[in-house]
This record gives sequence, C-alpha cells and structure tokens, in this order.
Amino acid sequence: MDAVRNHTCHSSEDSAFGDFEREAIYRAIFTRRDVRSHFRPDPIDDAVLARLLMAAHHAPSVGFMQPWNFIVIRDQKRRAAVRDLFLAARSQELPHIAEERQALYRKLKLEGICESALNLCITCDRSRSEHSPLGRWHNPQMDLFSTVCAVQNFWLAARAEEIGVGWVSILNTDALSNLLDIPDHVVPVAYLCVGHVSEFATRPDLERNGWASRLPLSELVMSETYAGTGEDVLKAAANAITGRG
Repeated sequence: MDAVRNHTCHSSEDSAFGDFEREAIYRAIFTRRDVRSHFRPDPIDDAVLARLLMAAHHAPSVGFMQPWNFIVIRDQKRRAAVRDLFLAARSQELPHIAEERQALYRKLKLEGICESALNLCITCDRSRSEHSPLGRWHNPQMDLFSTVCAVQNFWLAARAEEIGVGWVSILNTDALSNLLDIPDHVVPVAYLCVGHVSEFATRPDLERNGWASRLPLSELVMSETYAGTGEDVLKAAANAITGRG
C-alpha cells in the first residue's frame, strides 16, 4: 500500500511480481463485476477515492495525451436527474430488444445511480492533444480508447479496495452533457455508480439471469489471419483454465 500511496518506482531487481501479487491481479480481474445492486449507503473515504482516481490517471494513453477528466457527482438531486435520463433511454431501448427477451429485460436492474455512494463521469477531452498527432494521425479515436483504459484501471483498483462499480451505458450522451455542463469538445465516455457493496456476485448478473453466457476463449483465438485455424496448443491451454469467474 505504501507503494500505491507514494508511487515509488522500483529498481529492475524489484520489478518482478511474486506469486501472491500476481494472483491478486488475476483475482481482481476475474472477480470484477458490473454492480447494479447490493450498494451500501456509507460514504467512500476520500483517501480511497483518490487512490482509485490515481490508478485511472496512470492508464496508458496514446501519445501520453491523458485526455481524461473525472466529474464526481454526490448531489442526490443531480443524480435523480441522471436517473430520469436513464429511465427515458431505457424506454427507448426496450422496443429494440427481441420480443421474447423483453420480459427479462424489464426485470433486470441496470443501474444504481441513486443507491450508490457517489457517481463518477469519466470524460475525454478531444482537444487536449489536437496539436500532437502522435498515434492519432491514422487513428483519431485513440483518445477515446485511452479513456476507456482509465475506466478499466479505476474498475480494477476499485475491486481491490472492495468498492463496487457499475457502468450505466443506457444514457443519451447529449442529454447527459447538458445536465453536467460538459462542453462540446469533451465526450462523456463512462457514467459510473461507485460505492461499498454488501457482496460481489460470483457470476456477472446478465449471465446469472440467463441473458448470455461467457464465450469460450478457445473459440475466439485465431491464427495469423481472421478465422485462421491453428494454435491448438494455445487453445488447449485456454480450455484447461478453470475456476475463474
């Protein structure tokens, strides 16, 4: 934890991860959940939140552009207004869900906007690197992808701190930008519900509720070209990994 707090750099001799540290990283990855319920109302200590944000701020970014900002939203009235946006967006999404799945869709809890300790909007400032095309000349969307890396860093650090995170993707981004006074050159990438939870589910909610199942990794591995066959040893190794969420 001291290394987290002080951000000390280790020498090359200390750079290797021990078995316990390595397993802890995999545990955070495999037990991370998109939390919709089980939020507790107790607040998050600012020192903990600062650590999570620092983890996000150390995400990789193309051209070292660091395009992210973090809007912390605690006010219940503002959060209630965001929830109204969610409900409106959900009603618009429902007709596009297959008819045989609409009943299940209605039963799913897809947000914890008002129940969580706080909300966090992670944005991408698309003007921050406009004078530095490094890594973006041919792929101008890399600033958005970099911001998603910050989201993932935040999420994994939160899991390690026993903090739940839920990504609310059913939102009209233009309406959200208006509500949060986000300027036109800034894109809201992720709207997150963040808080202590009573438990982390053993499986993702959508899997547990029968919406979908995790695809076998071995069926997603290709060799040399898209749909290229081969890598049988690698696929067998992937199939041998069990006991993960």
